[in-house]
Amino acid sequence: MQKAKSYDYIVVGAGSAGAIVAARLSEDADCTVLLVEYGGGDSSVFIRMPSALGIPMNSKKYNWGFETAPEPYLNNRPMNCPRGKVMGGTSSINGMVYVRGNAHDYDEWESNGAAGWNYQNCLPYFKKFENHQCLNSEYTGNEGPVGISAGNNMRNPLYRAFIDAGVEAGYEETKDYNGFRQEGFGQKFMNVDRGIRASTSHAYLKRAKKRPNLTILKRALVKRIQFSDKTATGIECEIGGQTKVFDAQREVILCAGAIGSPQLLQVSGVGPKRTLKAAGIELLHELSGVGENLQDHLEFNFQYHCKQPITLNSELSLYKKALIGAQWLLFKTGLGRTNHFESCAFIRSRAGVKWPDIQYHFLPGAITYDGSVAFKGHGFQVHVGHNKPTSRGHVRVVSGDVKQHPEILFNYLETEEDRQGFRDCVHLTREIMAQPAMDAFRGQVIQPTAEVQSDEQIDAFVRDSVDSAYHPAGTCKIGVDSMAVVDAELRVHGLKNLRVIDASVFPTIPNGNLNAPTMMLAERGADLIKGRADTATTAVPVYLDEQWQDRQKERPPLRAS
Repeated sequence: MQKAKSYDYIVVGAGSAGAIVAARLSEDADCTVLLVEYGGGDSSVFIRMPSALGIPMNSKKYNWGFETAPEPYLNNRPMNCPRGKVMGGTSSINGMVYVRGNAHDYDEWESNGAAGWNYQNCLPYFKKFENHQCLNSEYTGNEGPVGISAGNNMRNPLYRAFIDAGVEAGYEETKDYNGFRQEGFGQKFMNVDRGIRASTSHAYLKRAKKRPNLTILKRALVKRIQFSDKTATGIECEIGGQTKVFDAQREVILCAGAIGSPQLLQVSGVGPKRTLKAAGIELLHELSGVGENLQDHLEFNFQYHCKQPITLNSELSLYKKALIGAQWLLFKTGLGRTNHFESCAFIRSRAGVKWPDIQYHFLPGAITYDGSVAFKGHGFQVHVGHNKPTSRGHVRVVSGDVKQHPEILFNYLETEEDRQGFRDCVHLTREIMAQPAMDAFRGQVIQPTAEVQSDEQIDAFVRDSVDSAYHPAGTCKIGVDSMAVVDAELRVHGLKNLRVIDASVFPTIPNGNLNAPTMMLAERGADLIKGRADTATTAVPVYLDEQWQDRQKERPPLRAS
């Protein structure tokens, strides 16, 4: 073991949060920052080209390759749980969908013990990192480092047809689901900057890495956190087969994600006594909530044949892919510049639900999310998921060796509330897709078939068909109760000089993709470290259906399902 250089701050993980934290801390020329990442560089064309998202997501080079234990409520299926292992982390392999979540999700955080994390306080930090290339309002940011665009602006008519079908079904059209009103149907935005994936590495580290006070270590595996009594003093790292210790004079900041951060705490002796004892790890500090409260989003696809030959299924031959790639390489235009999710919706599952708990992504093709399997012929699909789950799982180490993956169990669909949420997804989606706007395009249904009608049949279909949306969160939650891991300033309870800043600290999961809220959290977390976090001075209005207790949508459908 070699003693290496000392730094003021050590940031573990160069992903959606860590790249931002390191970049923001290193803006202060008087402090030194070490950013440690196990993966390598993100210069691959398959990372940078948005439409190639399925390649890095399925690559062992860029993906940690986590898998859950058999999920007891999904016919004991192990589920894929991809996490980024590269500069930019999961923001370099994800679907680039830009969704903040509902404003009320953050007020829910505060009501669950995350003091100060209400929507009005979080909004300035969303705006701080945004460079929105389509919208300009009091809800959006236009001068930040993260590019937000609309792909090809819904050039395919199927995108518009889906929005029109939603309006015909009784919902409103929303111009900005990240602004005043999430609820409704509208155009979707993505983390794509002038045709290039806008990962946090691309947005922040491209400039920050030139600073002399920022050191970036790639292909460095953090094995554990170093402590002196209850104070974090640094990290133990494996680099090229050698073990090195780096000291932190001020703080160690874990940004390893909802799987990696609780795992690192546990192998370092911080966590539930029972979990550590079973893994043969000496207890340093008992925190019962480390690795618990695990949440995720599930989704499945409604798929249909398309009557017109206008879908992405005609673009999947090697020849067509080569043409798409060539156009993107030369001009950053064409189908290569988009993630293909260009329209979307957020609705409430039933009367009595206060804000949206169902999310839709529309795709003008019939293909798996990661692009690995496509339907033969022309088809389209809409991804749908019940996004406010009540089921909870865990991440628990099985060994003191960080190279051995922990036990991951989400307990997907454990609760009746979650199962009912997916039944609602089936009924409501059928009504939407049956509207006149889809008549010119909607052919025979591929899945779920019309025979899937009863609760029992729907439950069986969902158990067989549902997939993770790859949004793990909650395993080091903010709060003050006995299961909380960090306080409102993201400091680990009972320990000094140690924070966690990533999606693991979310008390509850927002209704939307998690990259945007993770970036917001990192921006605000960096300011908390600096001692200058903003608080809202003027509140902006946010939408809430005044009759949410009595109705599920605002108008009856044009055509009944």
